[in-house]
Amino acid sequence: MNVASFPSPAVRPRWFARAMLLLLLALASMNAAAQVPAWLDRDRIAMGETVTLNIESTAATTSTEPDYAPLLSDFFVSGRTSRREFVMGTGGSTVRTLYAVALRPRRDGVITVPALNVGSLRTQPIPLTVAPSAAPSPTRTEEVFIESEADDPDPYVQQSVGWVVRLYSATPLISGQLDQDAPDGASLQRVGDDAQYQRDIGGRRYHVVERRFLLVPERSGTLTVPPARFEGRGAGGFFDDLLGGGRGGALEAQGTPRKLDVQPAPANAPQPWLPLQNLTLRYQSTPQELRVGNAATVTVEALADGATAAQMPELQLPPIDGVQVFAEPVQADERFVDGRPRVKLTRRFSLVPAREGKANMAGLQLRWWDVRTGQAQTSNLPPLSWTVLPGTPANAGNGSPGAAPSPSGTISTTPGGMDTSGTAARFTDLGGANRAWVLVALLFAALWLVTLVWGLHRGDAAKVAPKAQGDAPAPPSAGGHVDLKRLIDRGDLGDVADALCALAHPPARDIDEVRARLADADQREAVDELQRARWGGGSAVTAREALRRAFAKGPTWRSVPTRTASPLPPLYPGGGPQQEG
Repeated sequence: MNVASFPSPAVRPRWFARAMLLLLLALASMNAAAQVPAWLDRDRIAMGETVTLNIESTAATTSTEPDYAPLLSDFFVSGRTSRREFVMGTGGSTVRTLYAVALRPRRDGVITVPALNVGSLRTQPIPLTVAPSAAPSPTRTEEVFIESEADDPDPYVQQSVGWVVRLYSATPLISGQLDQDAPDGASLQRVGDDAQYQRDIGGRRYHVVERRFLLVPERSGTLTVPPARFEGRGAGGFFDDLLGGGRGGALEAQGTPRKLDVQPAPANAPQPWLPLQNLTLRYQSTPQELRVGNAATVTVEALADGATAAQMPELQLPPIDGVQVFAEPVQADERFVDGRPRVKLTRRFSLVPAREGKANMAGLQLRWWDVRTGQAQTSNLPPLSWTVLPGTPANAGNGSPGAAPSPSGTISTTPGGMDTSGTAARFTDLGGANRAWVLVALLFAALWLVTLVWGLHRGDAAKVAPKAQGDAPAPPSAGGHVDLKRLIDRGDLGDVADALCALAHPPARDIDEVRARLADADQREAVDELQRARWGGGSAVTAREALRRAFAKGPTWRSVPTRTASPLPPLYPGGGPQQEG
C-alpha cells in the first residue's frame, strides 16, 4: 500500500469536519422544511371568546391526529374536527388533512399556544393576545341577532374606518346569508375571511360569525350606514320542530342603522392628506460600507395603523450626491387588527456609488395626521453617512484577503495579510493526493445538496399555495386582460402606466402616447397626476384618486386619425410605375 496516496493526519480532519458540517446543515434544513404548518384564525381575542387553531398535514408527512394534551394547561379545548381532501399537483396527487380545534383561554394576557406533536413532526409555537373581559352584556332572548360597530365614530374624510358586523346565533345554522349594504357617500369593501368563535352573553352560549369591512368616507357630514341583514335556517331537534319550538325553522335578523360624524380635513393638515392612528418608520438593514461600483442595500419598513397599502404614499429615499439609488417594488403586508386595517410596507433600495469620498443621506420623512389627538405628525428616519471606498479589485474574490499568487506558484502574503506559508507548504507537498481528497469532499457535498433540493422540491410541488389577499398584482401583459381598477388600488404606479399602455389598441409605446390618444380631458389630467407622482414629486394618493375617478368606466380613446393627403405631387402619376412592354 502506498502511504503517499493518503493525506497527512493534519489535513484529513479538516476535510472530514467540513463534510460533517455540510451534513448537519442539510439535516437541519430538511427538519425545518418538514415542520407542520399551524395558524390561528385570530391573534387577538377577549376573555370568554374562543379561537380556532388550524393544523395542516399531508399524507407524505403524517396521518396521525395532533396531540392536544399540551393545550389543556392554558385553554379549554372543544370542537375537534378534521377534513381530508385530495390535491392534484405537478408531482401527482396528495392527501391533505386539516385539523381544527376551538380554544377558550383560562386567563387573559399574552398566551403562547405550545408546539404540538403530529406524529414524528411538530408545529411551531403561536402567540395569542387575550384581552380582559368587558362589562357583562344584558341577557338576550333572541335566537339570532346582529351587532355592528365602527372603530371610530367620528372619523375624518378619507380615513380608513374598520367596520365590523357580528352575527350571534344560539341555534346551529344550516344555511344563511349575511348582507351589509354600502352607505351613500362612502366606499365599503369586505376585508379578509369571516372569523367564527363562541361567546357567552347573559349566561347563554352564542356562536358568532364576525365579518370585517373597510369603510372610507368620501365627504364630510353625517354618514348613515344601513343595517346589516341575515336570512337563514337553523338546525333544531326532532321534538323542537314537532312542538313548534321554532329552533329549526327560518331565522331572520336585522341590525340597527348607525350614524357616523365625518369631519373634514383640517386646514393646517399636511399634504398629501394621510389620516392615521399611528405611523412608525425603521431601517430593517443598512450597509456598513460603500464601494465604488458595488451595490449595497438599504431596507426601509413603514408600519401604518389605520390605512391600506393603496392609501400610503410610496417609500422613496432622499437623493444622495454621487450615489445612484435603485428601488425595488414595495412589499405590502395588510392585516385587520383591533377592528381596523394595518399595513406594513417594506422596500429595498440598492445604492451604487459613482465616486469615492463622503456620502450623506438625509432621513426619510412622512407627514401624517394623528386622528386620535387631532394634530399633524412627522415620522422620520435618522440620516446616514458613509465614506465611499475604492471599488473592489477584479481578483479580490480569488484567495484570502491580502494574498496573491507568486510567480513560483506558492502563496505569499501582502502587508496586513495572513501568513499561509505553512499551509501552502503542506498543500504543495501533498500534490495529486490532496486534489483527490478535495474532489471526494466536493462530490460528497454535491450529493447531499442534490438530495436536499430534490426533497424540498418534492414536498413543495404537492402544495398549491394560494396568493395572499394583500399581495400586489403582477404587471399585466399587452395581450391579456388588464384589471385596471385593482392595479390603481393596490398596484405600483409603474404597473398602472404599463396597464394603460396595454389597454390601447394598438398598444401604446409609452404613457405619453397614451395621453395623446385619450379623448377625455379628466383622463388626460389623471395621467398627468400619475406622471407627477412617479417623477415630479407629486402625491401618490392624489394620483390614485384621480385615476380611480377618471377611469371608473375604462379609458376613452380618440378615433384613429385618417391619413391626410400629401401636399407633394405623386411620384408616379396614374397610380404606379409604368411597366415596360
